[in-house]
Amino acid sequence: MVVHSASEQVLAGLDPEQRAAVTAPAGPVCILAGAGTGKTRAITSRIAHRALSGDISPRHVLAVTFTARAAAEMRHRISLLGVRGVQARTFHAAALRQVRYFAPRLLAGRAMPELLDSKVRLVTLAAARVGLRTDRAAARDLAGEIEWAKSSLVEPGEYVVAAARALRDTPHEPAKVADVFTAYEQLKRSNGVIDFEDMLRAAVWGVEEHPDVAEQVRGQYRHFVVDEYQDVNPLQQRLLDAWLGGRNDLTVVGDASQTIYSFTGATSSYLVDFPRRHRNATVVRLVRDYRSTPQVVGLANAVISQARGTEARLRLELSGQRPPGPEPDLRIFTDEPAEANAVAARCRSLIDAGTPAKEIAVLFRVNAQSEAYEKALTEAEVPYVVQGAERFFERAEVRQAMVALRSATRSIPGETPLPTAVVEALTAVGWSPDAPPAGGAARERWEALAALVQLAEEYAATPEVLPIGEAASVERPVTLTDFTEELANRAAQQHVPTVDGVTLASLHSAKGLEWDAVFLVGLAEGTLPTTYAKTVEQVEEERRLLYVGITRARQWLWLSYAAARSPGGRARRPSRFLPQLDRSGGTERAATGTGPARRPERRRTQIMSCRICGATLLAGPDRKLGRCPTCPSDIDDELHERLREWRQRVAGAQKVPAYVVFTDATLTALAERRPGRPEELIAIAGIGPRKLGLYGESVLALVGGAGVDDVCPEKTFEIQS
Repeated sequence: MVVHSASEQVLAGLDPEQRAAVTAPAGPVCILAGAGTGKTRAITSRIAHRALSGDISPRHVLAVTFTARAAAEMRHRISLLGVRGVQARTFHAAALRQVRYFAPRLLAGRAMPELLDSKVRLVTLAAARVGLRTDRAAARDLAGEIEWAKSSLVEPGEYVVAAARALRDTPHEPAKVADVFTAYEQLKRSNGVIDFEDMLRAAVWGVEEHPDVAEQVRGQYRHFVVDEYQDVNPLQQRLLDAWLGGRNDLTVVGDASQTIYSFTGATSSYLVDFPRRHRNATVVRLVRDYRSTPQVVGLANAVISQARGTEARLRLELSGQRPPGPEPDLRIFTDEPAEANAVAARCRSLIDAGTPAKEIAVLFRVNAQSEAYEKALTEAEVPYVVQGAERFFERAEVRQAMVALRSATRSIPGETPLPTAVVEALTAVGWSPDAPPAGGAARERWEALAALVQLAEEYAATPEVLPIGEAASVERPVTLTDFTEELANRAAQQHVPTVDGVTLASLHSAKGLEWDAVFLVGLAEGTLPTTYAKTVEQVEEERRLLYVGITRARQWLWLSYAAARSPGGRARRPSRFLPQLDRSGGTERAATGTGPARRPERRRTQIMSCRICGATLLAGPDRKLGRCPTCPSDIDDELHERLREWRQRVAGAQKVPAYVVFTDATLTALAERRPGRPEELIAIAGIGPRKLGLYGESVLALVGGAGVDDVCPEKTFEIQS
């Protein structure tokens, strides 16, 4: 019996690309890993294989990533492979550990300063010092700008130029932001505290400026692994370079197509430029997707194949490894309430059919979109949880607005149209119907209050019907008091605590997660891409957000958008990132749950995948054939010839060109797919109900083996009027 060594056992079950990554020689290694391709397995197996084969000592390894959850998963997997002692931490945790350890040496015996949990309080004080009054949202945006600057190694005096060069959408005039930045740094020093960026800088300073510290750190850590390398910012890269100290035993793993955090200072440039910065680097591409069905993978490939720019240079074409699954659906609805109700109904049916609620996710571009889905899921009695944000009615700005609306019922005349009354009341909490402010947090606050105005417009469109007598009734316009009661009822319904439920999350919050069923909603121009994406680079990041959303789905994928935001509202176009599909099919009527008299039309477009490789089919001829033009044909040549002869006779009898009966592509599709039933025949693009009625019986007979003379015995095919 052959006994394999522990290091060889680590290689068991790896695919060829994963094995190449695991066994790559010491030195710079870049693993380009697409979504669902087993990157964590590859890097943990690489660490274990090297340790078990005696190439490295586990205690000399430092693996860094971006979340404590990912670091814990790394440690767990490495231990399961039989290796102990590897340090797997976030950048901040690794830096904090080193700074605390070396603080007495670096600070002349003094303890490390207190670490700020949040910048907001000091930023608020700094803004007041330079004459800016800020609320919490504005302070969060200023704090975000300071974090971006410090992560990008930008000093206060350099901020104005750096912000202009980076095309930053600053929350205030750049010179004023720079003043707040300066005042913030002064307040920090006077209070004897540091922030997280200071901690990273202290770790860099300790290694770069203190030879004894550098010697000890570099003696401890000799082999480095960096996960999600596309998300590294300049400050983190500076720390990594300090740790390396010119050595090159570095393994990085990343996917440029999942670069979605550039607004925080993260940049994929270090991943893109890795082979140039590290000569003789080994580059391995992981492209076998074990997460999603070939249908989902094919759509993801189709979306990202249109990408342009720097990140597109490292674009990966994934290959689905799971058994085939259902085709993704593209659904088009008349308005957002109809879209939300349809999503809730589908979630209900999935759960009733056995899919756990926790394996379902509804993903959207901004958190303000969640309210419609919270309401629809509540009415459908579907439990849900909100990922990465508070529930809509629990948000501070919404609670404050509801107080303002209740107060306004005493001061605004009752005959004031409801939308006007709501806008007037919200001005008391600083909201304006004009363009939203710059800055992420302030804009999110504005959008949440704008969602209340939209709710008011929808609510005002359904006046209350009061009974007058047995044969008569009268409509009463809804008032602000009615609306505040409606909001209170919605809040009460949605505050029921849940332990397990459908996940509602923004696309950014969904990064790194996966579910059996994923609903990507609100895929309209102006939402995805957002209207705030002005540059080519910003638009491309929006495309990558959709790609990330698609690749979260294992089995079922739904993509939808509403032709209008609210009933009767202005028409919108679908997102430019969606495949350009043939939408000439029929329509369906669907109840929306918004009232017995309201049954808006929805359209359903099936996204077709290659029946051989699973790639999404976009071109009309490819959709007819049901396969890519490069995939092997399984055509029945004898059947194809009989179909051609039959078509020639029919066309001659009807005195029309042959293509009017069936095109060449349709004949090829028939000879390849060989339909046996009418429903299979009509599924072929180009064969609608009319042609099914005219030719269906003959075609099915030919496919079944009949001769041309059997189906055309002196018969003319006159078209019925």
